Amino acid sequence: MSQTLLYHVSALTAVDVDSMDPTVSARYTKAGVKLHDMTSNQGMVCVEASRPERADIVKAAIDQIKSTKADLDLDAQVLETVDLLAALFCKQVFPYLAGRVHTQTSPSLAYDTEATANHARKLVALLEEHGIPRSRVCIKIPSTPEALLACKEVEKEGIRTLATSLFSVTQALAAHEAGCLYIAPWLNPAELRVHFEPELWTDYADVANEHPRMPIIRQIVRTYRDIGTKTEILPASIVTGKEAVALAATAPEHLTLPAAVLDQLSAVTSAEPIPIDPKLASASGQSLSLVLCMECVSEEVKSVKYLDNDAAALKASIAADEQTRVYLADALKIFGDMEAKTREIVRAGLTA
Repeated sequence: MSQTLLYHVSALTAVDVDSMDPTVSARYTKAGVKLHDMTSNQGMVCVEASRPERADIVKAAIDQIKSTKADLDLDAQVLETVDLLAALFCKQVFPYLAGRVHTQTSPSLAYDTEATANHARKLVALLEEHGIPRSRVCIKIPSTPEALLACKEVEKEGIRTLATSLFSVTQALAAHEAGCLYIAPWLNPAELRVHFEPELWTDYADVANEHPRMPIIRQIVRTYRDIGTKTEILPASIVTGKEAVALAATAPEHLTLPAAVLDQLSAVTSAEPIPIDPKLASASGQSLSLVLCMECVSEEVKSVKYLDNDAAALKASIAADEQTRVYLADALKIFGDMEAKTREIVRAGLTA
C-alpha cells in the first residue's frame, strides 16, 4: 500500500516542525500528522514579526512591555519585547505539539557563558508565565565553547537544551558532555541564507552520497551510537524533501522540517519504506564498528574531555578546524542580523 513520504519519514524518526507559523502546525495536525517539537530561531521570530497578520501579537508585546517595564530604558525595553515575542509565538504553536517548543538564546551572547545561561533561564521563565511548563521547553544554544558550558550549567537546573549551529564531531561530543537533550547538526550550513539566496544551495541528485555534509552527519550518528549517549540527534537546515529522506535514513531521533519540506513529502507517495542508510546499517551480522571505517572517529578523539579547563580542548579543536570556524561565525552573523531586524521592528513600535 502506498503511503506519503512523510509517513515513511515518520516511521523512522520523530517529525518536528521548523516553523513558528501556527497555521502550518494546525494544518498538519488536522491531517493526522503527529508533530513532536517546534524548532525556531531568530530568523523565524523576525519573519513572524514582519507578517501583517501577526501585527496584533507584535502590538500586544509592545504594549505589555510599555506598561510593565516602563522603568527600563529604550534599549532594555527592546530586548524585553523581542524575548516576549518569541514566547508569544511559541504559545500559539504549542497546542499542536506532542513535545516541546524550542526558542534560542541571543547569538550576541554566544561567547559569554553566564550571559547565555541567564538568557536561557529568562526564556524558560517567560514561557512558563505563558502556560508552557519547562518540561515542554527546550532552549537552543549555539555550539561555541562558552555557550556549551552554559548548557552544562543550566542542564543541572533542569533546563533542557539543544546545541545548535553544530558542524563537527567534537562539538557533538562536547554537547554530550554538557548533557544536552538534543544536538542539531546542520545539513546546509548557510541555513537561512539558502532561503533568500538560492544560488548558495546545490540540488544534489543523490543527497546521501553527494552532499558534502552527509559524511559528517554519519560520523556524528556513529559516534553517538558508539558512546551510548542520551543526547538525541535532530538534524536541521533542510531545504528539500530529498534531503529529509536522506537524513531520515540515518535514523536520527528527530528531524525538524520547514513547511515547504512537509508539503513536498506529503505530495509524494511510495509503496516502499525508506531503507536505512547502508553506510550506517550493520551488514551480515557485522557490528556497527566494522562498517564505514573510512568515516570512523578515533577512540582518542572520543576520549577527550572537551569542556574541561574552561572548554580548552573544544576551543583548540574549533580553532584548528577552518570549516567549522567559518560556518559557526556565519551562523552567528545570520542569526545576529535577523535579531537586529526584529529589534528595529519593536523599537519603532515602542517609540511610536
